[in-house]
Amino acid sequence: MGIRINPDLISTMLAGVELDQQQEDTAIAELSSGLKVNQPSDDPAAEAAYIVNNSQASKVTSYLSNISTLQGSMQEADSTLGSVVTALTQAISLGVEGEDTTMNQDDLNAIAQQVNGIQQQILEYANQSFQGNYLFAGTAVNAQPFVADASSPSGFTYVGNTGVNNVEIGDGQAVPANLPGSQLFSAPGSDVFQALTDLSSALSSGSNIPAAVTEVQNAFDSINTQRTFYGATLSRLNSASSFLNEESLQLSQEENNLVGADMASAASQLTRAETDLNATLAAGGKISQVSLLNYLQY
Repeated sequence: MGIRINPDLISTMLAGVELDQQQEDTAIAELSSGLKVNQPSDDPAAEAAYIVNNSQASKVTSYLSNISTLQGSMQEADSTLGSVVTALTQAISLGVEGEDTTMNQDDLNAIAQQVNGIQQQILEYANQSFQGNYLFAGTAVNAQPFVADASSPSGFTYVGNTGVNNVEIGDGQAVPANLPGSQLFSAPGSDVFQALTDLSSALSSGSNIPAAVTEVQNAFDSINTQRTFYGATLSRLNSASSFLNEESLQLSQEENNLVGADMASAASQLTRAETDLNATLAAGGKISQVSLLNYLQY
């Protein structure tokens, strides 16, 4: 029986060493990164799907950030308007108290001063800011929207604008982020500052107090009605946030399925590759000791 000798044992051994090293390097890369796809050539289809997944995940993160910031400003605005409502309720009570015909003018003057104090308090609320932006300035958020103005009948002027910011909270979804202060505090027929000025004047003069109280009541009703915008928007933001958090979780799971490494499998692969490499190298060491005479002695 003839003996067939591989004429190129060294090349075969080197090819085996290269394969073992590639498997070892792949396992080490997976264990180090936690990913089974560390370069596009590892799995082109998975890499392409991962890019799409990652793009959507980035948008979801951006939307969630928008919502978080908007929730903060909306909550601050709603709370501020709640304080305005409380202050106007107090002003109405003072006006009703002033309608008592048994009160003398000194008493009425004292009540008028309290109304003036409430007006100053509401001015502070109307100029409330959140994270450096004025809440009721329209889109001119860097400037205080209401300023004292002796030439104005109400004593104050709105210097903001009527713009409304729209914020993206989802694919093709945006919500208005604010109501301009002119709409909230100085709309015709429900001008908060004008109503309080008129009430103070009525108390100081002792005349037309019921009409002035009605004027304040109209401003109170308007603020209450428009305040629902913030409550409704906050409810929508909460729903959008819940949906996006769920989507973020799903995208994370999909990403792991696409490119995430099976750490136990990678560790096992590394052990096998190291064992195979050591065996190949050991066999290679013996090849250098073998000659034709070793074969012919059999």
